[in-house]
Amino acid sequence: MMSEKKYGPYTERIIDHFKNPRNMGEMDDADVVSKVGAPMCGDELWLYLKIDKRDGGEPYIKDISFQSFGCAAAVATGSVITELAKGKTLKEALELSFKDVDEYLGGLPKIKVHCSLLSCDALHDAIYQYYKENGIATSERLELLHEKIVKGTNIAREKVASGVDYC
Repeated sequence: MMSEKKYGPYTERIIDHFKNPRNMGEMDDADVVSKVGAPMCGDELWLYLKIDKRDGGEPYIKDISFQSFGCAAAVATGSVITELAKGKTLKEALELSFKDVDEYLGGLPKIKVHCSLLSCDALHDAIYQYYKENGIATSERLELLHEKIVKGTNIAREKVASGVDYC
């Protein structure tokens, strides 16, 4: 990837996805909605997926949108995960990692890398929910990941509810 102009700790691409987020907003006809929180900062990301099936019956992400309740990096990573996941099969989308999001954005500041984890957690949790709701077997890896996501989200919500000031 070419070196991008930086604005303080943020690349041009991070600023662009923050100021002009792609696929932002609630999706009324979503097949699944994932609501995850980051225990490190209290940010939340809601991800909406519309799933369809290809000719061979393989489920794929037909449409995707997000809502972010957090910082500029959380908005940017929410935007990017929708761009990266749209059109992929669920199996392909499960392979997306926080490194893919970080690389696409040209590198998040170290203190904001957890935002890329948040966006991937939301995607992976949405796929987990879709599998469970549709009787599709999940891997042990996905089961363990789901447990971690639920635990982290509960910690974030408890901290926010108790008045922890992250800023």
